Amino acid sequence: MEDKEKNPYRITIVGEQRVDGDDNKIEVITDGKFMVKNDHFYIGYREYDEDSPHRFFNNLIKVENHMVTISRKGPQRSRLMLERGRRHQCIYGTPAGPLSIGVFTKTLKSTLGEQGGTLEVSYTLDFNTDLVSENRFFIMVEKKPIG
Repeated sequence: MEDKEKNPYRITIVGEQRVDGDDNKIEVITDGKFMVKNDHFYIGYREYDEDSPHRFFNNLIKVENHMVTISRKGPQRSRLMLERGRRHQCIYGTPAGPLSIGVFTKTLKSTLGEQGGTLEVSYTLDFNTDLVSENRFFIMVEKKPIG
């Protein structure tokens, strides 16, 4: 409860994924943390497992210049590095174990400032250079109203 009072932000995440022509969309609205440190922005929130609601992942998104790093800690760890116009090899946690995947970032747009803002990223995932999915996410960070 104390964390929410210290850092009362609403984090809205809309994720879209296209795999073999099939589109999936998910929207999550949750409480989280937001801070600015050394000209970098940090968004933190918990993501709960749909199949086991008592299990959760701690997600931390670091936004700096033209790079976004998403770290996920919990039963399946992962770390994605998203840099506009570049491909990175990243580790993605799956139920079967960690998987090394290629991540190519097409677009990265941020309006984040001292009070919050938005982050929009589109990227592809590949395995052994074969396209696995096209992805896009939009995050809105806003201070929660008091009261």
